[in-house]
Amino acid sequence: MKILVCDDHALIREAMRGVLKELVPNACVTEAADGRRALELIEQDPQPELLLLDLNLPDRDGLTMLGDLRERHPEISVVVLSAFQDRETVRRALRLGALGFIPKNTEREVVLNALRLVLAGGLYIPVQALDGDAPGAAANEAPPLAGDLRRRLSATLGLTERQMEVLALVMEGKSNKAISRALSLAEHTVKNHMTAIFKALQVTSRTEAVIAVGKLNRDLRPSR
Repeated sequence: MKILVCDDHALIREAMRGVLKELVPNACVTEAADGRRALELIEQDPQPELLLLDLNLPDRDGLTMLGDLRERHPEISVVVLSAFQDRETVRRALRLGALGFIPKNTEREVVLNALRLVLAGGLYIPVQALDGDAPGAAANEAPPLAGDLRRRLSATLGLTERQMEVLALVMEGKSNKAISRALSLAEHTVKNHMTAIFKALQVTSRTEAVIAVGKLNRDLRPSR
């Protein structure tokens, strides 16, 4: 597996190399200190399967580069690694197609779990994207879909109980394959449920679905 780390700080690249080697011992990890070099490496054969992308690059805007990559190389999984962790930056990166957003002050074990989730086909959504009052540290926390809130959310969206079960697993970052195993469903059935969920939420991606549910969950909570 080929993985590219694009960051202008050598210490960050070295730290991420160690994390990646622990996660994927046989990985071929390459490094780039700027966007130009990263694009050169991406055009080589074989292309990287995973790109860890800093947003504060010396030669170009990281978010612009992310958007270009999703257009030109949608097959590459991109995870943002950034010192910026405000809610809007996180959401912009996710809307542009990042499969995860890891603040640079994240603990090593959380970084490992986040990358493990992405490599398994899931999404890593930091808590900043779900709750404007969230603390600075990232966490793979999704709004709870249980009890009274779950019933009200189901009624609001007009989803079946099975579709709510699928949605709950989406909120945990599970891939379609993982959901099909967990619920003993055929994968095409899960895809049909996902289509219904996207339509109900008026979104077009899993990332948008997670963010939309986070907003609905807050709006549906009883006022105190």
